[in-house]
Amino acid sequence: MFRFESPIYLYLLLLVPALVVIRYLCNRNKMRKLKRFGDPELLKDMMQDVSKYRPTVKFWLLLAALSALIFAMARPQMGSRISSEKRQGVEVIICMDISNSMLAEDVVPSRLEKSKLLVENMVDKFVNDKVGLIVFAGDAFVQLPITADYVSAKMFLQNISPSLIASQGTDIATAINMAMVSFTQDEKAGKAIIVITDGEDHEGYALEAAKAAKDKGVKVFMLGVGSANGAPIKMRDGSYLKDNTGETVITRLNEEMCKQIAEAGSGTYIHVDNTSEAQERLDIEIGKMQKGDISTVVYSEYDEQFQALALIALLLLIIEVCVLERKNPLLKNVKLFNKTKPGGETIES
Repeated sequence: MFRFESPIYLYLLLLVPALVVIRYLCNRNKMRKLKRFGDPELLKDMMQDVSKYRPTVKFWLLLAALSALIFAMARPQMGSRISSEKRQGVEVIICMDISNSMLAEDVVPSRLEKSKLLVENMVDKFVNDKVGLIVFAGDAFVQLPITADYVSAKMFLQNISPSLIASQGTDIATAINMAMVSFTQDEKAGKAIIVITDGEDHEGYALEAAKAAKDKGVKVFMLGVGSANGAPIKMRDGSYLKDNTGETVITRLNEEMCKQIAEAGSGTYIHVDNTSEAQERLDIEIGKMQKGDISTVVYSEYDEQFQALALIALLLLIIEVCVLERKNPLLKNVKLFNKTKPGGETIES
C-alpha cells in the first residue's frame, strides 16, 4: 500500500503553475523592453552568443527539481508488511435504491443525492466499523464489498446513479438477500442492513427477506426518502418522466411499506426529509448495536521512499548548473546548416 506520511506538503505543488505564470509574464515584459532598443532581428544578430532555448531548459529543470523535492518532503511510503488486527466495531451494509423514482426532488437536492449525503456523513463517524454498499432497482449488485476503507466507500458512493442498472423497478427483497451473504464470518459483531428507498417495492417478498435476516440476528433498518405528497421524476435532459398515456409520473413515499419491512427485520423506520433529524436518529441506532471483534487487514510497517526523489532532484540540479545560458563556445564553429539571405549571400550557422 502506498501513502504519503506528510501529505500537507503536497500543497506546495501549487507553486509550480504559479512560477510558470510568473516566468511567462517576465519574458513578455523582457521582450517589450527589447523592442524599445530596436528591431528584434537586428538585436538578434548583435547577440549571437545568447541562446534562445537554454534559459527555458534551465527553468524546466529547476521546476522538475522543485517538484521532486516537494514529493520527497511529503515522505512517500510503501507498506512492507501486512498484519491482521482485532478491533471492536459493527458491520453495516447499505442497500441504496437507485431507481428513477429516486431522482424526484421532493427532498433537496433530490432523493438520491440526499441519500448519498446521509451515508457519507454516517461513514465519516465510523472508526473501527466495516461498511459495504449494494445498489438496487429492478436488480441488485454489490457496488463495494464490506470493508474498513472509508475513503473507497465514499469514492464509490459518489459514482452511484440510476444508469448503473438497466432494469428499472424496486426489488428490495433481492437487495436484502444479497446483503445477507455479503457479511464477514465474524459472529460477535453486530450486523445491520440499512435500506434507503422510497418504498415503491414492485417485486414483493421484502417482508419475508427481512424476517429471514432477523432470524439470523441481522437488523434491517428502513430509511424512507421523500414525501407522501410525491413529486415528478426529473430526467437528465430536464424533462419529467411520463407514463404510456403521456401523463407526468408522480412518485410518492410508501411509508407503510417501509414501516412493515423495518418491523419484520427488528429494525427501525426513519423518515428522511429536508432536516437533519434522520441523520441523528440513524447515528443513535448504529451506536446502540453490539460491537464485537472485527478482523482488519492493516499495513503495520512502511518503508520510506523519499530517498529516490531526493536523488532525482539532486541530479536535476547538477544538470541545470552544467547547462549554460549562453551558447557553448566549444560548439561556436560547428556548421549545422546554411542559411541563405535574400540576394544569394550564404551564412554558416
